[in-house]
Amino acid sequence: MHLSQLKEGGVVCRMGASAHIVPGATSILALAGEAIASGRSLADVVAAHGKGEAVDLTAELAAGRIDTPLRHPDPAHLHLTGTGLTHTGSASARDAMHGATAVTDSMKMFRMGIEGGKPAAGQTGVQPEWFYKGNGVNLVAPGQPLNSPAFALDGGEEPEIAGIYLIGPDGTPFRLGFALANEFSDHITEKGNYLWLAHSKLRPAAIGPEMLVGDLPQDIHGTSRVRRKGEVIWEKPFLSGEANMSHSIVNLEYHHFKYDIFRQPGDLHIHMFGTATLSFADGIACHADDQFEISAPDFGLPLINPLHHDAARNVTVRAL
Repeated sequence: MHLSQLKEGGVVCRMGASAHIVPGATSILALAGEAIASGRSLADVVAAHGKGEAVDLTAELAAGRIDTPLRHPDPAHLHLTGTGLTHTGSASARDAMHGATAVTDSMKMFRMGIEGGKPAAGQTGVQPEWFYKGNGVNLVAPGQPLNSPAFALDGGEEPEIAGIYLIGPDGTPFRLGFALANEFSDHITEKGNYLWLAHSKLRPAAIGPEMLVGDLPQDIHGTSRVRRKGEVIWEKPFLSGEANMSHSIVNLEYHHFKYDIFRQPGDLHIHMFGTATLSFADGIACHADDQFEISAPDFGLPLINPLHHDAARNVTVRAL
């Protein structure tokens, strides 16, 4: 089952090639709240709503009517976060980006994940690299521009899978599903000094257009592309799913939600699980109006967003 959120309200459910409106549903968030309150699964709640009119999802996406799967009425209550060095090959890509010749902290952390990132049931594994991307203000819908600030040195794609979560009334994190993500970052800033990683990640992220309800497939094969003036200037496959990761999803979730601040009732979380594929690592410098395209058959429609460069802004602090 796949769910899509319409910008003007309403939810579309796709089962195989068939998509339909979910009657009586204004949002995926409302459906999730209904599932938590009734003790049912999200899939069962959607099924209980029945089938409304048929929908052409491809046409809806082309018309710009599909939003990201989840938003909060108050953007400050949606957290955008992620983990790095979680996929096989990710440390090599990071070291290549930094021109490393010795064993780096990145490689050490990656090896820690290989050795302890998939603990047995009931045990705690090693914690991953973790970063903060912002709140709901930085959440971008499919088709909308990824804005790179004027002070940025680079704006490049990172094709990833994101987990989507709602914190229940008692503080329990509920996973609603998974979606494609473009964890947009400033790789030149990061390359300058790995301690600037936090700065490089404070950028928008695009999520969607379809949310997969249920378990994440073990072996995900996708494609990441950069188009310039309609022509593909870079294309590469990317892999995800636990078969291609050094950490289990459960371990990554534990080390995010172990913090009390991330278990506040009613808050939303979109947590990105990392990648090993970057156009920047292959020497590509993205330009304004380039289009990023991330696709994977398990997630239906592709996630496409153009790159936009913001104008310079004069930021001053005033004393009161």
